Amino acid sequence: VQLQASGGGLVQAGGSLRLACSSSLSGFGNYAFGCFRQAPGKEREFVSSITANGEFTYYHESVKGRFTISRDDAKNTVYLQMSGLRLGDTAVYYCAAPTRNYGSRWNNRAGLTYERNYVYWGHGTLVTVSS
Repeated sequence: VQLQASGGGLVQAGGSLRLACSSSLSGFGNYAFGCFRQAPGKEREFVSSITANGEFTYYHESVKGRFTISRDDAKNTVYLQMSGLRLGDTAVYYCAAPTRNYGSRWNNRAGLTYERNYVYWGHGTLVTVSS
């Protein structure tokens, strides 16, 4: 298993959770990472991504200001801090990585928001937000 997401669970609306994505990819620091989610009955959608050097982050409009993505290269782990959770955030959350060094150039960073550019996927972790 090269990517493993954890930290999901049941939380009340307005609460917080921190998801962690651990990776066994060789050369962790050379990979960008993304987080996607799939709600029941819906297609999987982009949530957030972070470049290999951590300098650039991207967010879906619906989570801006509430979610923060970060990385700890010493721990080979990417984090998604989720605050102000809403019922609409209920979904299975997946972490993913594109090919090595993808997204490191100015002309392909925006590609980190597209699912088609990711080749490594972990098993999801379920986040359930209750009222």
